[in-house]
Amino acid sequence: MIWLIGSKGMLGSEIARQLTEKHISWVGSDRDVDISDPQALLNFADSHDTSAGCTGRTASNGKVPEKITWVINCAAYTAVDKAESDAELAKILNEDGPLNIARATRKIGAKLIHISTDYVFDGTGSVPYTEAMEKKPLGVYGVTKAAGEDAVEKEMTQYYILRTAWLYGFDGKNFVYTMTKLMNDRDALNVVSDQKGTPTCAMDLAAAIIKIIETSDKAPGLFGKKSAIPYGVYHFTNLGETTWFEFARRIYELGKRFGRIQSDCSVNPCTTEEYPTPAKRPAYSVLDKSKIQNALRIKIPSWEESLEKFIKSPRFEIK
Repeated sequence: MIWLIGSKGMLGSEIARQLTEKHISWVGSDRDVDISDPQALLNFADSHDTSAGCTGRTASNGKVPEKITWVINCAAYTAVDKAESDAELAKILNEDGPLNIARATRKIGAKLIHISTDYVFDGTGSVPYTEAMEKKPLGVYGVTKAAGEDAVEKEMTQYYILRTAWLYGFDGKNFVYTMTKLMNDRDALNVVSDQKGTPTCAMDLAAAIIKIIETSDKAPGLFGKKSAIPYGVYHFTNLGETTWFEFARRIYELGKRFGRIQSDCSVNPCTTEEYPTPAKRPAYSVLDKSKIQNALRIKIPSWEESLEKFIKSPRFEIK
């Protein structure tokens, strides 16, 4: 069974949906289990019953869930700018939390999938970042996420760290929903055009996470074509690269086409200097995905393809 931590967040909700659709047993926890409290994590692991939020095949059959064999950690402090003035809480959730989760996961004999970010890099590069490149985080958010990775790597051997970027999904606030709302409310918008990266649809990331689990669980051994993918760090975003301005302009085009945007709005480029934020953003945060594509033998959709699928989906609903 899978223990999904942060099950009510944007990515966690999508993973939960896909696990349920595939009839994979899972149990979820969110703010009801304090990840800064090691004992609370162990207590939950020891009592993973249906009252804790179990769904899917196990709950539908009314059975007591089986042993937890996987832990997926989607919990994090993700308010990048607010972290600059709330460093203590960011550290608790992004560094101490993963440490406690890693220790609990190891103690119960499970494997861990931990979600991280492109913010572990400083964005001064000009070619896609590989997993082997040195981490150089800029602000509090990036520093604490990098420290969370270090904690997982120190405490465990059976782990996967998945770095992603520019994430959006059906549940919760994100750039696509924000832009769509603003484009319906305003005549013009200025969007930063000198920061380059790659959007990631939560549907695609969730599918890759589940693919890792399925591949591992079905693997007859550690070697050969049907073996589990090696433990370690992997990058996952959609394919391609763009700027926030180009991303916003595409949202507007698709929003108009599929009736999500009813008003006319002029989308204009601006510089980072013209739009200052408390936390410095990486100027270039494109991640190299070749490692996970080769390991899982998957074809990742382009960011344009996934964005169109997202906007025209009946699940699209601005919260």
